[in-house]
Amino acid sequence: MVQSKTASVDEWLDGLAASDRPLFEQLRAVCREELAGWDERMQWGMPGYGPPGRDNAVSFNRQKRHIAFYAGPTAIERFQDRLANLDCGKGCVRYRRADEVDFAVVRAMLRDIHARGGPMC
Repeated sequence: MVQSKTASVDEWLDGLAASDRPLFEQLRAVCREELAGWDERMQWGMPGYGPPGRDNAVSFNRQKRHIAFYAGPTAIERFQDRLANLDCGKGCVRYRRADEVDFAVVRAMLRDIHARGGPMC
């Protein structure tokens, strides 16, 4: 896993290749909208969002061969039909290309996670 030592999400975004930045800025914007009241922070070497005082429930990262969206096992299970053609792990969606990211699905997953208070609730 690629981990960053940057202190802020802004700094992390500044370190991305110019071609990657628009996708991650959009992902960040959707997270901020759907996870209102949650903290944005760097944790585990990647940007993420979590309820105040708790670990991140949602994270994302640029890996060598994919874009990783960490949503937790419950979200992956609940949305498996809408993620069927993607590479999913226990709690992660791996997008091989930026055009695979369906922001309507991401937004729905974030709403579900936020309503439950986190990935395992």
